[in-house]
Amino acid sequence: MSAFEWNKIIGAVLVTLLVIKVVDLAGDGLTPSHPLAKPAYSVLAATPTAAKDPAATKAAKPVAQLASIAPLLAKASMDAGKKLAKKCSTCHSLKKDGKNKVGPMLWNIVGAKQAGGKFSYSKALKKLDGNWDFEALNRFIAKPKRYAPGTKMSFAGIKKPSDRAALIAYLSSLSDQPVTLP
Repeated sequence: MSAFEWNKIIGAVLVTLLVIKVVDLAGDGLTPSHPLAKPAYSVLAATPTAAKDPAATKAAKPVAQLASIAPLLAKASMDAGKKLAKKCSTCHSLKKDGKNKVGPMLWNIVGAKQAGGKFSYSKALKKLDGNWDFEALNRFIAKPKRYAPGTKMSFAGIKKPSDRAALIAYLSSLSDQPVTLP
């Protein structure tokens, strides 16, 4: 093929692209667009700021409505809790003299002040008041991002209540003076 034929092919492609763009612009000019009164789909429902938009989170079951963990703690298995705690140990130290990792150490966590101790907590956790009692731990472990929207903790949570009870019972044993289970 000669250079002249290549020029014709490239020219045809450029003219085609130009025609497509002109038709696109003409189509936009012929059909007026109006902004939507409200978004067709809320992206906020999947973000921590969704807590500020009640309509975005209306369909989700709030963690605050979880059943009390106390009855399950009475029959919780420490062995099952110890196995579940292995998930925690990737980011948290479970030892008495352990150091903070990606997350704070969990020794003496049951009964401790929320966002207390020497660790760089997220703003979401720093805003929390109170202590890590059994019910607060239950809600947090069920879905950390729902309990404290904006938390840096990327753990999805533990859905099964009996598993949460076993983990909380085991965590309560990790203490110099363990908190008595209800």
